Amino acid sequence: MKIASINVNGIRDAVDRGFLDWLAQQDADVVCVQNIKAKSFELGDHILYPEGYEGYFLDAEEDGFSGVALYCRKIPKAIMYGLGFPQCDHEGRFLQADYDRFSIATFLMPDGSDQKAKQAFMEQYQEYLTKMSRKRREYIICGTWHIAHKTVDLANWSDNQLTSGFRPEERAWMDQVLGPTGFIDTFREINRDAGEYTWWPKLNQDVPRERQEGWRIDYQLVGPNFRRHVVDAWIDYDATFSEFAPLIVEYDLAL
Repeated sequence: MKIASINVNGIRDAVDRGFLDWLAQQDADVVCVQNIKAKSFELGDHILYPEGYEGYFLDAEEDGFSGVALYCRKIPKAIMYGLGFPQCDHEGRFLQADYDRFSIATFLMPDGSDQKAKQAFMEQYQEYLTKMSRKRREYIICGTWHIAHKTVDLANWSDNQLTSGFRPEERAWMDQVLGPTGFIDTFREINRDAGEYTWWPKLNQDVPRERQEGWRIDYQLVGPNFRRHVVDAWIDYDATFSEFAPLIVEYDLAL
């Protein structure tokens, strides 16, 4: 099973830059998309239902803001829209597809432009993650968490310790999620190297991404029982339709 996660930072612009061509080449079972920045009713069928996929969307109430989507080859047993608290659901930040043995979610954390709002979201989201970790069902949570967990996860970390996305309280929250709460960072199960990033604040298209100062703020998290199913994980630096790069993980499971 191959799962891709990508923050398109505006799906219509991403489509103009080749997103659908990239999607057609992936042969992914599920593609988790964040930051749609459009109402789904505004999108054409070629975006809502690309060949081979069923699309599911959760729009933000505000125009041109947030929103998440799932492209699924196999139709899920059920779709869960939101998490039940207004900050998440009104802003279109969580969408989950349920299959027989596990669930796959696409998720978008607030970016921290309003730090109090981000902190409030983290507190409510932590409650949900704790409940998830106690269930028998397994979860794969994909998306932009807007937090670089360790110093290895961003360039110039020493200059960014008070920057949103690397503040001590945010990193401590990730310590909790990837510690006592019990989730696993699938990418770090495969790759321990520094210099692996998924987002570039000042992307220069004339310079290869891996040589630029970036942040790794996109994750696919799983429960501890899924650790053994992670086969491979990589960042697709060649996909340039967004300031973010896709994170792709292969699992030795079938939907």
